[in-house]
Amino acid sequence: MFANYLIGLREGLEASLVVCILIAYLVKTDRRDALKPIWIGIAVAVGLALAFGCVLEFGSQELTFKAQEALGGSLSLIAVVLVTWMVFWMRRTARHLKAELHGKLDAALQMGTGALVATAFLAVGREGLETSLFVWTSVRASSDGTEGPLIGVLLGLATAVVLGWLFYRGALRINLAKFFTWTGGMLVVVAAGVLAYGFHDLQEADFLPGLTDKAFDITGTIPPDSWYGTLLKGVFNFQPDPTVLQVTVWLLYLIPTLALFLAPVGFASGKGKVKIPDEQGARGSEPTKAS
Repeated sequence: MFANYLIGLREGLEASLVVCILIAYLVKTDRRDALKPIWIGIAVAVGLALAFGCVLEFGSQELTFKAQEALGGSLSLIAVVLVTWMVFWMRRTARHLKAELHGKLDAALQMGTGALVATAFLAVGREGLETSLFVWTSVRASSDGTEGPLIGVLLGLATAVVLGWLFYRGALRINLAKFFTWTGGMLVVVAAGVLAYGFHDLQEADFLPGLTDKAFDITGTIPPDSWYGTLLKGVFNFQPDPTVLQVTVWLLYLIPTLALFLAPVGFASGKGKVKIPDEQGARGSEPTKAS
C-alpha cells in the first residue's frame, strides 16, 4: 500500500504543481478570462487519464490468461521505462519548470482559446496518462486480493491535491530538490519490483523461458499470506520464490539506475525550495519558485 501511496503522491504532486503554476500566473497577470479554457484543458486531461485506466482494467479482463499476462508484462516494461525517464527528467528540470510553463502560456495567450485548452491539456495529460499506466501496473504487481493498493493510490492523489492547494495559498514550503530526489529514488526501487513482475508475467505467457528456474524459495520463512510477507510485497513487490530471470533483471535495473540517479548533479545540489510569495493576498501568489 505504501508503494502505491508513494506513486499517487509523486505523480499527483507533479500534476498539481503544473496546475498551480498555470492558474497562479494567469491570476497574477490579470488574465482571469483565460482561466476557463485552462480548466477545460485540465478536465479533459483528467478525463482521458481516467478513461485510459478504465480501458486497462476492464479491457484486460476480456482476454485469456496468457493474453492478460502478455499484456500486463509488456505494459509493465513500458511503465518502468516511462517512470525512469520521468524521475530523471524531473530531477534535472524541476527548477526551470515554472519558466518553461510561463513561456508556453504566454504563447498560448497570443494564439487564443484553443491554444490555451491545448496547453493545459498537454501539460497535465502527459502526467495523467503516465500515472494511469504506472498505477495500473504497480497495483497489479502488488495486489494481495484486497483493495489496499488502490486505496493507497487514491490517498496519495488526495494528499497531492491538498499539497497543491497549500502551495497555491502560500501556506507551505518544501525543499523541492530533496523531495523529488528522495521520492524519485524510492520510485526507482518500486519500478525495479514492477519490472521483475513484468518479466514474470511474460514467463507465464510463455514469451520468455525459465518459469520453473527459481533463484531461491523462502516461502517457508516468509509466507506470502503473512503480515510481513504482505508488507514486503506491498512496499517492494517482494516475491519469496522469484525466478532467476526476475532476480537478474531486478539487479541489472536497480543498481545502475539508482547509482546514476543519486549521483551528484547541479540540480541535486541546488536549494530547490518551493517558495510562494504573497504580495496581494493568496490569490495573487505564485505557486512555486525553485532557486
